[in-house]
Amino acid sequence: MKPDHAPSDHPEITPAKTGILIANLGTPDGYDYWSMRRYLNEFLSDKRVIDYPSWKWQPLLQGIILTRRPFSSGANYKLIWNEDKGESPLMTITRDQTQALRARAEAEWGDQVMVEFCMRYGNPSTQDVLDRMVEAGCRRIVFLPLYPQYAGATSATANDQLFRALMKQTWQPAVRTVEPYFGRRDYIQALAASVTRALDGKTPTKLVASYHGMPKRYLMQGDPYHCQCQKTSRLLKEALGWQDGIIDTTFQSVFGPEEWLRPYTVEHVAELAKQGHKDIAVISPAFASDCIETLEEINGEIRESFEEAGGKTFTYIPCLNDDPAHIEVMMNVLRENLGGWIATG
Repeated sequence: MKPDHAPSDHPEITPAKTGILIANLGTPDGYDYWSMRRYLNEFLSDKRVIDYPSWKWQPLLQGIILTRRPFSSGANYKLIWNEDKGESPLMTITRDQTQALRARAEAEWGDQVMVEFCMRYGNPSTQDVLDRMVEAGCRRIVFLPLYPQYAGATSATANDQLFRALMKQTWQPAVRTVEPYFGRRDYIQALAASVTRALDGKTPTKLVASYHGMPKRYLMQGDPYHCQCQKTSRLLKEALGWQDGIIDTTFQSVFGPEEWLRPYTVEHVAELAKQGHKDIAVISPAFASDCIETLEEINGEIRESFEEAGGKTFTYIPCLNDDPAHIEVMMNVLRENLGGWIATG
């Protein structure tokens, strides 16, 4: 369509829409060496993830780490790969979440909205998806990184990538980025319901809330992630009506030589088994979607650590994924952030 009173040679303008763009961490395109190397190179070259000076880090990354790590990481991805769809579980789940959100959004707002997803690393890239949304007429976009707690290496780098993509737009849309939602009552209630469902209403002697780790140095530099994880665990305990001491907060996925946030999950579950906690449950409240860190690391390496130390029953509680309660949380977040842009009723 052309604007009113525009000359005949004015370019066509697509009718305006409001976009909803959710962002997840990312996934390799396959578990072969070169797919893994491309993915790991992009991920580990992100200054928000590894903040060492490039002159020090890149020779190590390109010369040693990316020669070896794609083999071991690829083997781990192969263990959990969705062979039917030819993709990682994270891709499958993020697509399912998007489809569920799209159906809810279209039922509520009709063709006024466009719902898509992107990945910070790998495909579909933030740039490609943003380009497509702008071309489709999205003049306003709500950007929702799928991280309940804020961290520089998750929420911030997702926002960074969106802002870089916006720099390439001739006609930039207005954008709203969503704040962390770790303390929302509906999110905590959804987590609590998933625990109750998985444990059939029983109270374990220990529920380990395992969050993705980060260098302790980042906390000391002002990153709020550690504090937000601790608050998530406390609010979950209160929602479940449990006593102090049942939920332990731990951190996983340690990488590199420096000290990370403690206690480390893999060590902590072994210590629990030695202390006589033979039956434990583990939940991952920092992940909105099951992925390599939950399906392989927790349900593989960390489970093995517990069992080798004498543990008997290890119950992994899945992420919220596309559970209807989780989709409702996201819809509530979007309604609040769409205020003034679209009638949210």
